[in-house]
Amino acid sequence: MDFSQITYYILTAAAALIALTIHEVSHGYVAYKLGDNTAMSLGRLSLNPLKHIDIYGVICTVLFHFGWAKPVPINARNFKKPKRDFALTALAGPASNLILAFIMTAPFLLFLKLYLSLITSSASGFVLSLLENTVSFLSSFVMINIGLGVFNLIPIPPFDGSRILNVILPEKTYFKIMKYERKIYIGVVCWLLLGRYVFLALMSVPFIAFNPVLSFIARFFSLSELLSGVNVFLLELMMDFWQLIIPI
Repeated sequence: MDFSQITYYILTAAAALIALTIHEVSHGYVAYKLGDNTAMSLGRLSLNPLKHIDIYGVICTVLFHFGWAKPVPINARNFKKPKRDFALTALAGPASNLILAFIMTAPFLLFLKLYLSLITSSASGFVLSLLENTVSFLSSFVMINIGLGVFNLIPIPPFDGSRILNVILPEKTYFKIMKYERKIYIGVVCWLLLGRYVFLALMSVPFIAFNPVLSFIARFFSLSELLSGVNVFLLELMMDFWQLIIPI
């Protein structure tokens, strides 16, 4: 591993820690505003990443640009309207990431434009290196925030999107599903880590690879492929919007 790769992983890890911290603090802050001070009393409204990190979630975030942190404790009994407020609290995390990604796409494009304009000039190596690392950090930060927003909106437990089911489904059905939260969590992690290898194995079979329908179905075996497709689509939308204002 060369120095540039080490720098990339350091910058990506920093971006992941910031994004995960804001995600969890957003949960706690919205819960606090809606009447539950559990996160506040446990010190989880802190911007200190050490309060929130889950080591496996951070590794997944660095490698795949989507992952998780240590869940902020929420006591729905403190809410005035438990179902609605619990869903709003759950959505606060992914929403904060998608909003951050949208906002930070603007400085990413600005620094990218500046870097591209100087790369063929007589700018010093230090300035170019600094700009390159800034662009790399902002690129990772935007993609990680999109990834976290999309990943956590998956409507199955234990992800934030599953809390919406509490509003939609009958209470009895919802709690039956939540009984299997831990097993579903392990299944999703396996799908994330191993699904790509299943997808590649299937695509190595010519009959599947050259059949549009079968190759499309094969993609569903790889959660990382599915999420990456959604992430890229959202990134392109954000970039298209800002490029109307910041043309490159």
